[in-house]
Amino acid sequence: MANDFNKEERVMFDNALEAFDNTLVASKVAKAVQTDQVMMERTNDIVWYPQPYIMPTYSGNDATAALAKDVAQLSVPASINMQKLGAFTLTARQLRDQQQADRIAKGITKKLANDIDIDITNAVGALGALVVKRTVAATGFDDVALCESLMTEQGIGTLDRVYLANTRDYNNMAGNLAKPQTSSNTLTTSAYEKALLPDVAGFQMYKTANAYRQAATVAGTTPTINGANQYYTPVGSTLTVGRGNLNVDNRFQTLNVTLGAGAAWVVGSAFTIAGVNAVNHITKADTGQLKTFRLVSITSGGGTSGANVWVITPPIISGQGATGPELQYQNVTATPANGAALVPLNTVSTLVNPFWEGDAVQIFPGRLAAAPNSGMATMYGTTDTGFGLLMTRQGEINTLTTKYRFDAIWGTLVAQPEMAGIELFSQT
Repeated sequence: MANDFNKEERVMFDNALEAFDNTLVASKVAKAVQTDQVMMERTNDIVWYPQPYIMPTYSGNDATAALAKDVAQLSVPASINMQKLGAFTLTARQLRDQQQADRIAKGITKKLANDIDIDITNAVGALGALVVKRTVAATGFDDVALCESLMTEQGIGTLDRVYLANTRDYNNMAGNLAKPQTSSNTLTTSAYEKALLPDVAGFQMYKTANAYRQAATVAGTTPTINGANQYYTPVGSTLTVGRGNLNVDNRFQTLNVTLGAGAAWVVGSAFTIAGVNAVNHITKADTGQLKTFRLVSITSGGGTSGANVWVITPPIISGQGATGPELQYQNVTATPANGAALVPLNTVSTLVNPFWEGDAVQIFPGRLAAAPNSGMATMYGTTDTGFGLLMTRQGEINTLTTKYRFDAIWGTLVAQPEMAGIELFSQT
């Protein structure tokens, strides 16, 4: 109950909430989706979020072929599944100085904000399917321009593109801009004085200390596709006896591969497949560039030599089956041939820089509620970006101590891995 807090405690909470909001970086640029918390409780904190339609077109006047094809509305599950808290106890002696609680609360809320940002950068770092490999250290425009080319040629929108560089890569890029410093160039001066980057190649540039580290993959002797016709057919839902139509998550596919001697593939590995080019998602034209994929999990085989079963993203939608959903969501030129070679891109362990467009990456703030008259005093606040922070206080008469805790809950969703990606530097 907010009115149970004294003035100093209310000021402490306001300061903590401000520190929480100011520390957020990645979560400020991801799309925040507000949900009905009563509905979320009744659905076990899971909601299915629709992906945008992509529709094919046909030549000529006759619409028979178009009308004969099914249209699939795809959706992905979003879950408010993360909860973090910080707590502390103060004695009656320590409470003589209320700034004790204020300083501790600020430290906790800053850490909570970092936890949220880490969750986002880890999600994009692990699932972002657009991969740019660089054999050199970060330099600046050329690096980001490659990400721009990759997104544009695949028909990904140009609005709200963001790029989060880890601290060292960001400063390398700023340093490249700052070297020809002149007093008349404000962008150069900002780069020199504050290590501040302007927008680059259509991306809003941000610095993050919470970068995802991708371990290196050792290809081994000739890793190959194990089996022909491993293409994917999107489906909106499946009919299950006794349960009705259930939604299907179409971001992933199971893939059979064979790894040779010396192989050491790790979760998160980025790779290409020989003969499998990316297409423009709208026009379906061949981009002339190999499609990049991510290894999401290893079902069997352990990523070492022999037969392996993987889960990958995105699925291989080649249109080989010629169904309506395949033609809608086709993303590659061809189904990989049996024996087609796999080439890993992450050959050196490194921090990755995530980038994405628009609502490809979403954050779902949640809210906790304490029962009234339960012996706890609670105060709840919401940041400008929609995140909620709950402060709870409870006293102990036996020891004259007071307990405080701060809680935040949220969920992160990479709704469309093909609209998000990573850039890898200093690879071999």
